[in-house]
Amino acid sequence: MTAPAETAAPETGQQTEGHTIRRATAADAERMAEIYAHYVAHSYATFDEQPMNAHEWSTRLATLEQAGYPVLVAVAASGTVVGYAYAAPWKLKHAYRPTVENSIYIDPLATGRGLGRRLLVALIVACRGAGHSEMIAVISDSGSEASLALHERAGFRRVGRLENVGCKFGTWIGVHLLQLSLR
Repeated sequence: MTAPAETAAPETGQQTEGHTIRRATAADAERMAEIYAHYVAHSYATFDEQPMNAHEWSTRLATLEQAGYPVLVAVAASGTVVGYAYAAPWKLKHAYRPTVENSIYIDPLATGRGLGRRLLVALIVACRGAGHSEMIAVISDSGSEASLALHERAGFRRVGRLENVGCKFGTWIGVHLLQLSLR
């Protein structure tokens, strides 16, 4: 499979279909915390059981940006952040440094409009530009069919599945591992 064409990716600050995709700033942390809190409380999309507050998000943003990992937001015409995507280290051991793991979260009221695709494509382009060589997606095996489809349409391929590696809401959950070469 091939990755999406780089020409399809919006440049930072470029408007696409009524939304601007740009680098995240500390001012976005509160809205990112609100979006993430929904997924913590109502889904298996994250294995976190306690949401991060705006201060924790602000710290995470600063840490990722300082280390060269892109953090992007989708902003509606109203100025409201309606989704975000970021890359983080896949593993902490030095040998893994060229590999990143992606995360994408969309406001539940803004899903189904292609924002996830636009954020993912922009994140792929930003990670290539930062010199990363592989991108990993770790996707819950419970209720994440849309995320699996999104990643596969972007060129990711399934490379593995881990069963029963987390327990949330009293349910054992596994994960699918997907990979995209950025080279």
